[in-house]
Amino acid sequence: MKEKKKQEIVGYRFPLNKTNFIIIAAAAVMIIVGFVMMSGGATADGSFNPEIFNTTRIVVGPLFAFLGFILVGAGIMWPSRKKEQEQQS
Repeated sequence: MKEKKKQEIVGYRFPLNKTNFIIIAAAAVMIIVGFVMMSGGATADGSFNPEIFNTTRIVVGPLFAFLGFILVGAGIMWPSRKKEQEQQS
């Protein structure tokens, strides 16, 4: 019984490989950049700042962050070439 458990543990591989982590890291950078694009400076005197309606803040930043979240999902689901080769053999 113990030998069977040892064989199962030895044969275990982590489901994500280096490529997955690179894609996820790139997506995390995209998300951070998107949130930085959405942020902006505050006014010290409390007056209205028309800069809040900038296209970068209300269109480009959220789109960039959203695409980053989509890329995280793609990075997690990205297939491993080693797994494909093992299944074909």
